[in-house]
Amino acid sequence: MRPLTDVTPKPLLMVQGQPLMQWPMQALARGGFTCQLVNTAWLGEQILAHFGRCVTWPGLPQVRITYSHEGHDFGRALETAGGIVRALSQLAEVFWVVAGDVFAPDFVFTPEAVQRFAASPALAHLWLVPNPAHNPGGDFGLSATGQVLNLPKGAGGRKLTFSTIALYKKTFFADCGLPTGNPQGTALALAPLLRAAMDRGLVTGEVYAGAWADVGTPERLAQLNR
Repeated sequence: MRPLTDVTPKPLLMVQGQPLMQWPMQALARGGFTCQLVNTAWLGEQILAHFGRCVTWPGLPQVRITYSHEGHDFGRALETAGGIVRALSQLAEVFWVVAGDVFAPDFVFTPEAVQRFAASPALAHLWLVPNPAHNPGGDFGLSATGQVLNLPKGAGGRKLTFSTIALYKKTFFADCGLPTGNPQGTALALAPLLRAAMDRGLVTGEVYAGAWADVGTPERLAQLNR
């Protein structure tokens, strides 16, 4: 996203009149999820300065924000799983995760989705989207019964793209190899953990058909703002 991100963290880039990360934050608040945690890395102090620790948008309940400042504490991002483990003690037994650089204005975060997932044997539940132009091969398969499948490259079967929106149980990270709280700040990718859990039949999913974009280039950002 350079040169745009030379002076602004990607989640604060403006999309249709407001910071990119504000879209899922507001959607979570609309669903009643008012305790939110933000992982920060590159220029993360700007995110704290912008939102503070408490924010209220018109027509929405007040949101209380806690932070895990990976950039400040370790000088780098810890990748998705490393960052989650770092903040795990501050999260509920079941929690939402969404990347700060995706735009999904139609997604609805509901308590009912949390309840269904909590009552299931799955450790993760993913929302998958039709493959965008920049990821034509997709990421994972999805069975007719809602199991997310770790399909190897070249295998038959249609793949979809992981939206980054997901529900997890804390137990998903129990065997990730990192100590509680990730005190050393070890970077750890999420995809290998997901694939291992898929192979054990512990990841479910569904298709999200609403508007969705991975805001990964200045051109994609410009297209959203036209």
